[in-house]
Amino acid sequence: QVQLVESGGGLVQAGRSLRLSCAASGSIVRINGMGWYRQAPGKQRELVAVITSGGRTNYAASVQGRFTISRDNAKKMVYLQMNSLKPEDTAVYYCTGDVSSFSGRGDYWGQGTQVTVSS
Repeated sequence: QVQLVESGGGLVQAGRSLRLSCAASGSIVRINGMGWYRQAPGKQRELVAVITSGGRTNYAASVQGRFTISRDNAKKMVYLQMNSLKPEDTAVYYCTGDVSSFSGRGDYWGQGTQVTVSS
């Protein structure tokens, strides 16, 4: 079994920063791509940022220049540094990972962490 657990969400004023963390655990052989998605009330889940095992990154246009995704392969962690937050960043943020385990390869999701940005 593979588990992804997010932390670091909360309530913050516009213009401030938050850092999300995601810890992967279980019978992991290799973590391939990892990423963050978000889902705001009444909207579809959308990609925020992704990072390959080699460290290449890609961002949604709406967060480019404000958010930074990073990972620590040794700790099996992925992070999302969110700066200059806006009310429209309010959403549940989900961590996802393309993980190879002893059971095979698959996509795994965390349970989500709420980020609320007040104006």
